[in-house]
Amino acid sequence: MGLDNDRRAWACRPEPSLEQSPNHHHHHKSQTHLALSFLETLLEQRQRASQQAAMAPPPTTTSPLSRLLLSLPKPSAARHPRASAPEATGVGSLVLRRREAAAAVLSAGVLSRFLPLLPAAAADGGECPLEVAPSGLAFCDRVIGTGAAAQQGQLIKAHYTGRLEDGTVFDSSYKRGKPLTFRVGVGEVIKGWDQGIVGGEGIPPMLAGGKRTLKLPPALAYGEKGAGCRGWEPTSCVIPPNSTLLFDVEYVGRAIS
Repeated sequence: MGLDNDRRAWACRPEPSLEQSPNHHHHHKSQTHLALSFLETLLEQRQRASQQAAMAPPPTTTSPLSRLLLSLPKPSAARHPRASAPEATGVGSLVLRRREAAAAVLSAGVLSRFLPLLPAAAADGGECPLEVAPSGLAFCDRVIGTGAAAQQGQLIKAHYTGRLEDGTVFDSSYKRGKPLTFRVGVGEVIKGWDQGIVGGEGIPPMLAGGKRTLKLPPALAYGEKGAGCRGWEPTSCVIPPNSTLLFDVEYVGRAIS
């Protein structure tokens, strides 16, 4: 019944006039133009949104392995004026440069999964007896270089592998395929690095081409704060508080500034 009524209603409607007034025709064109303009604007907005979404970097949960732990706070980070004696070169604040810090903190935990565990005193072919300086820094020359000695304030390049005492590798420039470039002896790296490369307190300076193992007590590394911590718990740190660190350092030589 309803369908028959609808049909009759449609049948009773007057046929549209083929001859419409100019005003009605103009009004119809205006409505059509506005509708098309609206659709075009909507399409343009959607295209721009799609382009912006395509250009935006994808979210990541882990930073790429790109840098060592740079510019992380450590105790007794006071700066001292340039000293004339090598003994004063151990003053500094951090193990790597400030502009390169963030990525490594998140990625060092991933790095340790791919690098093997090494014995505390084993690398480059076996045991290396450590000599302990008055500062508490221990060192052993695996290869004595033949180039120029590292000097305070000099821009240098160095390869390294950093390990905890249990042998866990937390970072390595060899893994990245690029040595670290920094100015040595002026506090751009942690104290143990400055003293272990430039020398002082009974430690000879490294010569270009040389390889040295450094064992850093907490006071010459990251102290009671540790480094790379993601929370309040010490277990959240890449380098736990009061950690003794071992570095196998290769002094590549002077860098071109």
